[in-house]
Amino acid sequence: MLFNSYEFLLIFLPLVLCVWWFPRLDVRWRLAILTASSYLFYGWWDYRFVPLLWLSTWGDYVAGNQINRSQVPWRRRGWLLFSMTLNLGLLAFFKYLGFFAESWNALAQWQQWGGPFPVPKLVLPVGISFYTFQTMSYTIDIYRGAARPARSLLHFAAYVSMFPQLIAGPIVRYSDIEDQMRAIPCRCDWNVMARGIMFFVLGMCQKVLLADTIAAVCDPLWRDPARLQLLSAWFAALGYTCQLYFDFAGYSNMAVGLGLMLGFSFPQNFDSPYQAANIAEFWRRWHMTLSFWLRDYLFIPLGGSRAGSLLTARNLFIVMFLGGLWHGAGWTFVCWGLYHGLLLAIHAALRRTKTLEGMSRPVGTMITFISVVVGWVLFRSPSLSAAGTMITAMAGCRGIDKNLEQAVCGVWGIAVLGILLGVCLRMPNMWRISVGLNFYSAAAFGALMAFCVLRFSQLSPFLYFQF
Repeated sequence: MLFNSYEFLLIFLPLVLCVWWFPRLDVRWRLAILTASSYLFYGWWDYRFVPLLWLSTWGDYVAGNQINRSQVPWRRRGWLLFSMTLNLGLLAFFKYLGFFAESWNALAQWQQWGGPFPVPKLVLPVGISFYTFQTMSYTIDIYRGAARPARSLLHFAAYVSMFPQLIAGPIVRYSDIEDQMRAIPCRCDWNVMARGIMFFVLGMCQKVLLADTIAAVCDPLWRDPARLQLLSAWFAALGYTCQLYFDFAGYSNMAVGLGLMLGFSFPQNFDSPYQAANIAEFWRRWHMTLSFWLRDYLFIPLGGSRAGSLLTARNLFIVMFLGGLWHGAGWTFVCWGLYHGLLLAIHAALRRTKTLEGMSRPVGTMITFISVVVGWVLFRSPSLSAAGTMITAMAGCRGIDKNLEQAVCGVWGIAVLGILLGVCLRMPNMWRISVGLNFYSAAAFGALMAFCVLRFSQLSPFLYFQF
């Protein structure tokens, strides 16, 4: 079920909110309502994968309890290993088995090692990358003593399956929300509800009015990169740069808004990342919950930046390699991750030598933005050869377009891209916007939502659903 669909906005969400805020319900009933509605939301996509969500939930709930109860170090480590094996095993089977088989077959064919392995055609369970990271953070935090175990299986199931952020984040750690789930308010705070509606409506506008509009202009260019030249290639790359940001940021903001409507406060996931002055700052602003997850559960345990330049570079490459693989089972994602690992390693080396101290922020922002755009070419391309074709066109090796307007849907396409770039590079993000609650703001948000609803006839899933 999509947030930007009639069934969600006109049926599912109103019913859930009415039942959720029904007076005289105790915490257990509210958690049961949240869990049941979240499983319905998830099963609407494909009911066959609901047991998979339940298996991950049950496994980590049991592991967390056993880790908390045991005082024997090897047992605690054993239950932590069980949790890691369960979650990473599910990811490896559903998301990477086909990729590994295809890669091995290509290597075997090159080395003439014999017949190929069969390549399984598995359906990727939507949201599996997100909820497995959430449940892993739960057991790791209990092992570290940074979180208390859930009060009950229902309590934990409601956390894992919470429909606002189940499919594509933000990645909410249990330690961030456990106190909120233990003290669910009995009455609706209408100021919080209004702020939640603001986040939801503006996030919907980011997706439906901005991301989908630029997608209609730039997607045709990506279908045949071989015909692109300098200007049209840059237009396609910049268009996707804006599309991806507004699509994913829009989902995250809608999730935050839905959480507020239910009385929960989720962490921020975007902080104007294209305004970052260096690549490290970009990753502190882009997909923040994933960046902080990789930092706290992978980069720091590997040694972080405490052991010198070479080991810091190694740790950055490992983290970004796995971060790229987390996004998708393909060599384009692996290369995208390694590319960002290289950028981060270069930045860390330059920072140690204080080479960057004299650089102005506008210059750093522009260099960072262009570097990120080049990386998105790898991220978006269906293959490494297509990415190479696009990058050579962006470098001017395939000539310069004689008629850019014809290549990019005329002045309209150029104007849309210019406006979106201006918003990305200059405007403050939604977390810094404060809107007064009055008749005029309510009318404005109502009009924006109505305008978005009129666009629902065009089915448009969020880009991060495929990851």
